[in-house]
Amino acid sequence: MNEQTPSFVNTIDTYVYQTLQSIERSEIVVQTTQGTVTGILRTVMPDHIVVESGGSPFFIRTQQIVWVIPRN
Repeated sequence: MNEQTPSFVNTIDTYVYQTLQSIERSEIVVQTTQGTVTGILRTVMPDHIVVESGGSPFFIRTQQIVWVIPRN
């Protein structure tokens, strides 16, 4: 019996990952494929970021990010 096992493939954009790490704990504006989120960049992981906005965490997949603007 030959069973196929599903696999998950995720590419990591190392430049985006490193850039986001450099602005962690900063206020940012993130444009995603679904809309814009403004808040504090709390966590940066290879596949997602966490932005705190209005007291709630927004978990955003890195692949869904269109652009990011750090705010001063």
